[in-house]
Amino acid sequence: MNTELKNMILQRKAKLGIGFITLLGVVLLVSLIGWITMRPEPEIIQGEVEADEVRVSSKIPSRVGKILVEEGQAVTKGQLLVELLAPEIYAKLEQAEAAESGARAQAEKAEHGTRQELVEGAFEQWQKAKAGLEIAQKSFDRAKKLFDGEVISAQKYDEAQALLNAATATEKAAKSQYTMAKNGAQREDQLAAKSLVDRARGAVSEVKAYLPETQLEAPIAGEVSEIFPKQGELVGQGAPIMNIVDLSSCRVSFNLRENLLTKIRQGTELTVTVPALGDQEFKVKVNYIKALGGYATWRATKVSGEFDVRTFEVRAKPEKAIEGLRPGMSVILKTEL
Repeated sequence: MNTELKNMILQRKAKLGIGFITLLGVVLLVSLIGWITMRPEPEIIQGEVEADEVRVSSKIPSRVGKILVEEGQAVTKGQLLVELLAPEIYAKLEQAEAAESGARAQAEKAEHGTRQELVEGAFEQWQKAKAGLEIAQKSFDRAKKLFDGEVISAQKYDEAQALLNAATATEKAAKSQYTMAKNGAQREDQLAAKSLVDRARGAVSEVKAYLPETQLEAPIAGEVSEIFPKQGELVGQGAPIMNIVDLSSCRVSFNLRENLLTKIRQGTELTVTVPALGDQEFKVKVNYIKALGGYATWRATKVSGEFDVRTFEVRAKPEKAIEGLRPGMSVILKTEL
């Protein structure tokens, strides 16, 4: 009886031990699964490839005459891109050149003086006035002698003197007209005429400065990324016609919270991969760090006890040219921060 009781007790203990071990195994297994599923994933920091882009536009309103390139085409600096039609510019040029010709004629007239015919006419008028003065002087001398001899009245004497005074004034006026005609325009008139020529010449130069704006050339070497108007469409002053991207200026840009910047400084070397170019790793060097606006600040709650974290833009340039790198490609940061 005692032996059977002992056996039963031993069997129960064995079952309890197996159950405990089984339960402990299940708990450990569940804990392991929970740790695997709940553990934080390594943070992936993703950036983007950027490049400088230049907009090509014209200073004048015009119509697109001919587009000589296509989107995606590589262009060199100074290559002709677009021919614009602006007939109004040529009409204004004709007007400006006509105004310049008129101003030059006025300046030459002021510079060279009065026409010879007018000078001769003024001289003849002066000679006529001198002849009249001589006759008036002789008449006055006779009248004076007669008046002194009490042959004529004072009235006749006064009339002879008045005629002499009038002839004298006429002779002086005729002489002044002749002198002015012979000397030509005054210095002030010559300067004014010259100023009109300079003004007209400036107007011509201004219009001519707009002529090259009808032939738009590439300001940089690069690739045509976008063309906005179609051939035949009107474009306003300063309106963009196409964009040219400088592929040689490609760089990578990341937006990082400031608590991830402990290892990043100007000149820091980073390792990145570009999914579009495969798994190959590339080296880039940080050359720009700048805080973004308040809109990019991560706000901490008071309950968490943390602080507000600002976001910084970090740019880095490849140490060597990366073949196939293009703006807009995603970049993955491999350097641990």
